[in-house]
Amino acid sequence: MKYTKGAIGRVFILKFDNNDIFIDKLNEFTRKERLKVAALVFIGALRKGTLVTGPRKPVIPPKPNQVSFKDGWEVMGIGTIFVNSSGPQIHIHGSMGKKNKVLTGCVRGKSKVFLVIEAIVFELIGTKATKGLDVKTGLNLLNIPGGFKI
Repeated sequence: MKYTKGAIGRVFILKFDNNDIFIDKLNEFTRKERLKVAALVFIGALRKGTLVTGPRKPVIPPKPNQVSFKDGWEVMGIGTIFVNSSGPQIHIHGSMGKKNKVLTGCVRGKSKVFLVIEAIVFELIGTKATKGLDVKTGLNLLNIPGGFKI
């Protein structure tokens, strides 16, 4: 395990509107505010979109199991934002429900807001953590340059 430390910088409250593309708007916000590293929590609803609900099989590199949803689902989740030379690297996991069905996974692509999503974004300062392509897994993974080891 490797770790680094930092401090909380600015705190933002965001309101996503009906039909906003959740990740696209978060990407725009990240660029506008020049965030480098942040964490977020959110609640609200998604109209439609795609989740990755784990790998098809537990092998490396993994092949994602993608699930599409539609017709409005309540959602809550957490995420991270790391910026590198390619721009914002946004990673969001959410749990969502509709009637007696539940999905949990990584929110992807053009997932669209239904009514509203409220989010709080916590900027993290004093750390050089980034995300980048890991050759072994083929995934965009956390890098902690010069971090501490346990």
